Amino acid sequence: MRIARVMGMGVAVCGLASALLAGGTPALSSAAAAPQSGVTGVSVLVYHRVAPAVTNEMTVRPSTFQSQLDYLKEHHYPIVPLRSVVAHLLGKEPAPPPSAVVITIDDGHRSVYTEMLPALRKLGAPVTLFIYPSAISNASYALTWQQLAEIQHTGLFTIESHTYWHPNFKVERRRLAPEAYREFTTRQMCRSRSVLEGRVGAAPTLLAWPFGVYEEEAVEIARKCGYTAAFTLGARGVTPGTNLMTLPRFLVTDKALGKAFAAMLPPEPSGRGR
Repeated sequence: MRIARVMGMGVAVCGLASALLAGGTPALSSAAAAPQSGVTGVSVLVYHRVAPAVTNEMTVRPSTFQSQLDYLKEHHYPIVPLRSVVAHLLGKEPAPPPSAVVITIDDGHRSVYTEMLPALRKLGAPVTLFIYPSAISNASYALTWQQLAEIQHTGLFTIESHTYWHPNFKVERRRLAPEAYREFTTRQMCRSRSVLEGRVGAAPTLLAWPFGVYEEEAVEIARKCGYTAAFTLGARGVTPGTNLMTLPRFLVTDKALGKAFAAMLPPEPSGRGR
């Protein structure tokens, strides 16, 4: 099945990305005090799935996920909506508060509903969920449309696009003739927006690049389809002047505890040291 093959590619690519982002920092068993972070700007965190067993770099155990949320709460990090950060970059809203953090989740795995939703509800923080609609109510690992509606009704989640079925655009560019590639990419971008608009009531304006992979023509097509900003991977914060179509996010893994998690965050609010 094409979706299963694509997800297999995602494990490999995101595994490499997480190794680069982790920077060899050893994980700690608790959210203890850690050295001052060097992250400048807003830290945008990206999760994928939560499960009891860690089978790949995109899986976080429930205890790890809860520990990370507890860390954010105990250290008083303001968690802000992703759209407000983009609006600021566009000059439409004031700057986010100092040390702001954003929580995003990619793909739309069922664990968003079964494992992550209860913890996020308790935290009461805004979350952006990037999904590829071809999997919803179709793939065995994915959310159903009913579950997605329940998630949206909490008022905490904003639904955005991860393209229609999660392709690697650099692979597709090599595989397809130029005109076929333009048609394919336009369909991936625009169809996702139209399907999600019909299902959740609003057309997405934000895009997460599948596997964090993008190329110039795909960026231009994304703009034409109506996306105002797009997100990839990168071990740095979002700051004014960053390219709106290649904004960085920190890939959160099960090893991101203590110092490793703190390294993904800005300095603590109010000048508190770690």
